[in-house]
Amino acid sequence: MGHHNSYPMKTLINLTLILTMLSMMACAQKGNKEQANSIKQNNKTMSDSIIKSDEDWKKQLTPEQFDVTRKKGTERAFSNKYWDNHKQGTYYCICCGKPLFSSKTKFDSGTGWPSFFAPLDSNNVKNNVDKTYGMERVEVVCNHCGAHLGHVFDDGPEPTHLRYCMNSASLDFKEEK
Repeated sequence: MGHHNSYPMKTLINLTLILTMLSMMACAQKGNKEQANSIKQNNKTMSDSIIKSDEDWKKQLTPEQFDVTRKKGTERAFSNKYWDNHKQGTYYCICCGKPLFSSKTKFDSGTGWPSFFAPLDSNNVKNNVDKTYGMERVEVVCNHCGAHLGHVFDDGPEPTHLRYCMNSASLDFKEEK
């Protein structure tokens, strides 16, 4: 008789555990959505995607460019090519040549990486949640070829309050003539 009484109790405990897990997952998703909305995360699919093998990318890129753009590496602060560039022009994806940022939206963030408050065309970049290194950030990739560009934070200047903190190794700058 005791055995039959424990069955409904086990079912109730299992049901309670399942409901608790579902509500925790819903809270986590809500938190992610709130963070994503705070930095205007987009969920675009890559359009006209360029897909190449690592070997093909290695033929096209320097070792540092490959590490940053294809393996999600990060270059050193204050020693990269464009962190202190004050020339007028456009920053393009080093992998596929898509225009990504304008010098008109570049600002000195004090971080040692080129920083922008907005992309040139929001359709050319895509944001992904990045949970590496025990923290949650928003990674920015080229929407055309998937190159890792850097991260976007919500501590930038007006008018967007965004800081697109990019790796110089993922960019090619062309000065306006």
